[in-house]
Amino acid sequence: MRITYCTDLDKSVVVSNCEKRGWHQVGPDDDWNIYWAGTQTCRNIFSIETGYRMNDNQIINHFPNHYELSRKDLLVKNIKRYRRELEKEGNSLAERGDSKYLHLDFIPITFVLPADYNMFVEEYRKAPQSTWIMKPCGRSQGSGIFLINKLSKLKRWSRESKNPFQPQLAKESYVISRYIENPLLIGGKKFDLRLYVLVTSFRPLKAYQFKLGFCRFCTVKYDSSVAELDNMYVHLTNVSVQKHGGEYNSMHGGKLSVQNLRLYLESTRGKQVTERLFDAISWLIIHSLKAVAPVIATDRHCYECYGYDIIIDNHLKPWLIEVNASPSLTSTTANDRILKHKLIDNIFSIVIPPTGMPDVRWNKIPSIEAMGNFELLIDEEILSREDYPNGNDKPNLSRTSHNYRWK
Repeated sequence: MRITYCTDLDKSVVVSNCEKRGWHQVGPDDDWNIYWAGTQTCRNIFSIETGYRMNDNQIINHFPNHYELSRKDLLVKNIKRYRRELEKEGNSLAERGDSKYLHLDFIPITFVLPADYNMFVEEYRKAPQSTWIMKPCGRSQGSGIFLINKLSKLKRWSRESKNPFQPQLAKESYVISRYIENPLLIGGKKFDLRLYVLVTSFRPLKAYQFKLGFCRFCTVKYDSSVAELDNMYVHLTNVSVQKHGGEYNSMHGGKLSVQNLRLYLESTRGKQVTERLFDAISWLIIHSLKAVAPVIATDRHCYECYGYDIIIDNHLKPWLIEVNASPSLTSTTANDRILKHKLIDNIFSIVIPPTGMPDVRWNKIPSIEAMGNFELLIDEEILSREDYPNGNDKPNLSRTSHNYRWK
């Protein structure tokens, strides 16, 4: 059986995994079974102009409109809509206390500029001098981000910007979010979590979480004072920002494994609260996916691995910062290389049926062995069944205690 793959990303971690499986590399115009593509290539394949139709033995690594989850403004819009719809239904998930959502409060207060400028000003005036973080909606790797704590700074930026806050002229929209000023610190430094989530279907929702995520640390000790407001080495955890700092260590790359974070928290905060934190992270991931599921074009040929960026505050509450549709596959350290090789290997094991040939007619229920370092977060198809299937393809339901609350 000859299996072919195609990729437009010059990443050894993808190519070496494909070669290890004995797959043959072909060009985009040839007959391919597996395409590991960049988001733009994917968009072109799905565009009406190209008229490309995939057959039952072809799969590709992005959903057509993944940006509903990965664009900062659309993610916020979809989560807000999800909350409103649950509220309308009278669902207890949308319960509020002190005007805050009790169960769905996992993104910082966020507005899209220029559209929500007046609403932002109203919120800002409730707590003047509070710090907010501005991010361009369509950029990544820390590009174009800055912090503000005065309205005058925002107005000055608007005047000086090439795209002032005039909707008819604004080419680039921004999101402005309440800055998490009380992040959990380790060694005095701020960090965020990068977790990998694989989605093989949005309707029904089928999602898996990779157990080998990592923390990304700032190189400079955290300081929330106004004097350090413009120092991105204090505030931004992106490796693309931190690697230019004088304190950057290329041996460990400013990274700590999630397993080590868990051990650290168990020893400093206790096992129970640590367990609660990791449950809350799984909860947050699932509800962010449920929020976008109705609007994602769920094509049977697609699967996608998302990079979730999460910040934990000093009360051990996780906050969703953003979701990346093309998490970096570049390795900055030896550990990184091993982790990303396993990630790609495990993804292929989950999305390809036991026969070894991609087939969109397959029910997308992998065996426990095929999951490798992934664990099942949710499978709505299994949840909707009265009886689980017998035999080897029965998924790992050992985490029922919390993962199946979302029924």
